[in-house]
Amino acid sequence: MELGAKNRKKTMWAIVLGVLAVAVVAYEFSPSSSSNFSAPGAATPSSASGLPARPMPHRASGPGTSKKSHAANNLDPTLRLDLLATSEQTKYAGSGRNIFVSQAQDIPQPKGSGVTDDKRAVYAPPSVQAPPPINLKFFGFANEPGEPKKIFLSQGDDVFIAAEGDIVNRRYKVMRISPNSVEIQDVLGSGPPQNIPLTQG
Repeated sequence: MELGAKNRKKTMWAIVLGVLAVAVVAYEFSPSSSSNFSAPGAATPSSASGLPARPMPHRASGPGTSKKSHAANNLDPTLRLDLLATSEQTKYAGSGRNIFVSQAQDIPQPKGSGVTDDKRAVYAPPSVQAPPPINLKFFGFANEPGEPKKIFLSQGDDVFIAAEGDIVNRRYKVMRISPNSVEIQDVLGSGPPQNIPLTQG
């Protein structure tokens, strides 16, 4: 029986302490627990004198405080069209100075012409002389029907009959035969093939 009574006492004390703790926390966080709390029967100086209470004036604490307070008192949301028109008519007339340069700088004049290429060092390829003309004359055709094309070539008093691919006078190769000309390559020289026109008569 004594054990049950002790447990009840402990439970009651725990409930009482819990209620007190909740009351203390509520008192600490309630707005009525401020430092300006006064007793219900106490009279304030303003109520005792019968005059309405005045708010305490705020003193300026710096050089820009008056401007800030004046701007705070003049927070008018009305749109001032006259001020906007005045600001739009303001034109910027610069002095011509480059704002990206700290001071005027003299641009140095170039000492040379600015040409870096040396004309004296230009490589000139050696001149290539034209190959001497082939002194053969093409004066007619010597082929018969059904045979490869053959032509008559003459060099001085010598007359040669040749087809495409033949070598004449151990030096000139017949490359191509056309109706009005023949293309001949000098195998002993280094020049390109030459066209020899057909000679009439």
